[in-house]
Amino acid sequence: MSTTEIVVATPPSPYAIRIGAGLLATLGDELDVARFPRRRILVSTPVVWRVVGERVQAALPGVPVVLAADGERHKHLKTVSKIYDAFLAHGADRGTGIVAVGGGVLGDTAGFAAASFLRGLALAQVPTTLLAQVDSSVGGKVGVNHPLGKNLIGAFHQPRLVAIDPLVLETLPRREFRAGLYEVVKYGMTSSRDLFDRVSRDVSKIFRRSPEVMTPIIAESCRIKAEVVAADEREGGVRRMLNFGHTAGHALEAVTQYKRLRHGEAVAYGMLVASELSVSRGRMPADDLARLRALIAKMGPLPPIADLSAAEIVEASRRDKKVVDGTLHFVLCTGIGSWEIAEDVSEAELETALRRTGFRE
Repeated sequence: MSTTEIVVATPPSPYAIRIGAGLLATLGDELDVARFPRRRILVSTPVVWRVVGERVQAALPGVPVVLAADGERHKHLKTVSKIYDAFLAHGADRGTGIVAVGGGVLGDTAGFAAASFLRGLALAQVPTTLLAQVDSSVGGKVGVNHPLGKNLIGAFHQPRLVAIDPLVLETLPRREFRAGLYEVVKYGMTSSRDLFDRVSRDVSKIFRRSPEVMTPIIAESCRIKAEVVAADEREGGVRRMLNFGHTAGHALEAVTQYKRLRHGEAVAYGMLVASELSVSRGRMPADDLARLRALIAKMGPLPPIADLSAAEIVEASRRDKKVVDGTLHFVLCTGIGSWEIAEDVSEAELETALRRTGFRE
């Protein structure tokens, strides 16, 4: 299968997203073409390395490997400090490039380590989950969680290359795959009715995970994000639309201490909450909310949330990083494929939308 290339036109250094079945086998060549530093350190996790390590090492023989703890519970500064220790042990200097091989948590954590070590090392992202391939590996957002909120500690640090191999999705647990698909749905809800319709129509084919089906879906998601990031690298305007579903979703993750839900699952609930708000305000047709509910249900069950109170989620949302001058900026949909920012969502409105989504009073 041929390789698809999408350029993220961030000034002053545009970079490529390369998507192709079997791309791991040519990772060394991809890095060379991207003029990535010849001195490299790989950062991954034990689980990911057991699955793809042999292929990556065949492409990058002799490159040292650092294995970091994975999962939202380990996405904190202690993990970053351990990565720093490994960088020092391997003699990293400002001419060293960091290659992050893993899912969204690893990419964010290793990316933050690269951004902050010696005031910034070159970074390449090699995402191995669907969520990371369509979302977190693109755009330069890196960081870690604080006990009181998700991604409160971070930086913008664009990679030199994003190398995506859809074949790695074949070994992904079904729940992890589904969690990434919710992020694809997010792009459909905010930016592309055609993408939303395609996912709705082809759910069964998508879950078979063939590169022929997955590559166009990954590419379309990356194109949407690349255009947004190029227009607004640091989230001062249009990039805020990428947070659709993330306000309530991040609060839900924080309330459950990052243990109950995958990030994509929390975003799925967050999209339902935001869509409830959109409908109640008369900004989105009720039929579009019904279509979103039906698609999420068709993908499989979400973890239960009926034991969680709406008031808890509202309280956690006050600490969201999208709060500006005490005001929470909420992304709403005006219909499948379009969006707007609301800066006047009251806590009472949010609590009502949460209850309608299934949270208790």
